[in-house]
Amino acid sequence: MNKLFNLLLVFVPLTFVASYLQWSPLAVMLIACMAIVPLAKIMGQASEHVAHHTGPTVGGLVSATFGNACELIIALIALNAGLVEVVKASITGSIIANLLLVLGGSFLAGGIKRSEQSFNKMWAATGVTMLTIASFALMLPAALHHVGGPDSQLLDSKMALAISIVLMLLYACQLFFSLKTHKHQLGAVETAEDADEPTTSWSLKKSAFVLAAVTVTIVFLSEKLVGSVEAAAETIGMTKIFVGLILLAIVGNAAENSTAVIMAMKNKMDLSLNIVLGSSTQIAMFVAPVVVIASFIIGKPMDLVFSQAEILAVFASVIVVGRIVHDGKSNWLEGAMLLGLYAILGAAFFFI
Repeated sequence: MNKLFNLLLVFVPLTFVASYLQWSPLAVMLIACMAIVPLAKIMGQASEHVAHHTGPTVGGLVSATFGNACELIIALIALNAGLVEVVKASITGSIIANLLLVLGGSFLAGGIKRSEQSFNKMWAATGVTMLTIASFALMLPAALHHVGGPDSQLLDSKMALAISIVLMLLYACQLFFSLKTHKHQLGAVETAEDADEPTTSWSLKKSAFVLAAVTVTIVFLSEKLVGSVEAAAETIGMTKIFVGLILLAIVGNAAENSTAVIMAMKNKMDLSLNIVLGSSTQIAMFVAPVVVIASFIIGKPMDLVFSQAEILAVFASVIVVGRIVHDGKSNWLEGAMLLGLYAILGAAFFFI
């Protein structure tokens, strides 16, 4: 299996060759997707070694942060190009993909050979509560938008800025809670398989270097991918909203998504859940606010008025995930449920 992943590394330089030679957008998109797969595996290995030194809470945060760096850079590039609606769709799409596709895939992959898996209930409850607040923050501007007057657009932008500041402060509080004041209560649930884990590990410095190098490479690959995905989607008959909410969301977060599934297969559910919930929370409460603040700096103010379909999808995802993780245990059927809901939403957005 490792040899197969090593062979896939050839697609990394091939992506840049295909882009330089101006191959068809569909070919560039497929090659870039193949190139991200082995890099995602390497990022998963590095994240696991970081967690070995720091614990699952910090390890999950590190993996989510490096993975979302791609999403943030892509969003800022698209914002500067005036693609505001695409940026909004990628934000909500990333949250939905993390909560349903990635968490569902993790529960399914990890539960195939086990009757159930366990994780820290306190961290799960905290993460879901923060996401519930974030989803409400995304709903409110759209609801108030319809009662706005002639200056509605200006008010929407100012409201987005105010909400973004509050969300960033709440996110900072969550980090302080999980990394400082309540760190001792957010430890991993011990499993019988932990005793079989190897004691050898990369140094923290090496792990951080590998994470940084892989992230930079994925950023450049993602840029090539985003530049081709819209034209490729039109070639095979996909709508723009489907591209933003589904394709870009999956590709932009492919690295940490793959890591979460791999950790679940190794029965490291705390690290897997920390990656998924940490990434979703970071997108909603850090990436989105940063993009809003950046939009004011570059003179292209962005609001947080999302479509009703996007809001309903995010809110439904948070509610369902909250119901599933409240007991601190998971199984393959719960993973299938989440994947089923994601397929339903994907089909709906495909025909919008």
